Amino acid sequence: MADAPANDAPYRLIDGVDFGEGVVVQSFANLYGCTIGSHTRVGPFVEIQRGVRVGERCKIQSHTFICTGVEIHDRVFVGHGVMFINDRRPRATRADGTLQTEDDWPLEPTVVEHEAAIGSGAVLLGGLTIGTGAVVGAGAVVTHDVGPGETVVGNPARTLYAADSNPSG
Repeated sequence: MADAPANDAPYRLIDGVDFGEGVVVQSFANLYGCTIGSHTRVGPFVEIQRGVRVGERCKIQSHTFICTGVEIHDRVFVGHGVMFINDRRPRATRADGTLQTEDDWPLEPTVVEHEAAIGSGAVLLGGLTIGTGAVVGAGAVVTHDVGPGETVVGNPARTLYAADSNPSG
């Protein structure tokens, strides 16, 4: 593992990241405490939080937020402005009015399997699996697992093509 990305770009926050070989990270990215696999590209204005694992040969487009609890396998495409969420019941305060901490809510992990593609502007709730080769359409709000090879679209996301169907008709 490398201790820095392969390219030089200004205005990046990189802290405690394990980089594979040939990783490219663009300007204005915030990466901390995560692992980025070899030959992955991270666009500008991306945040990848502590504990996230991104596989090899992935492409993470600009303005994407990948929170703690997300695992992205190899050769995954994540479009512009994708939002991962790891808490289904967010609250600012406890019942007594004090601010919540990380200990006050259950982390809901999300797994994006090999060769999946997440379209621009998609929102993925926590606790999901996006199957191998699945496609999440642009702007979809994903509230349930997406099976291998499935294509989902809409809000809430619904299956457009199942893995065993022929999308060309």
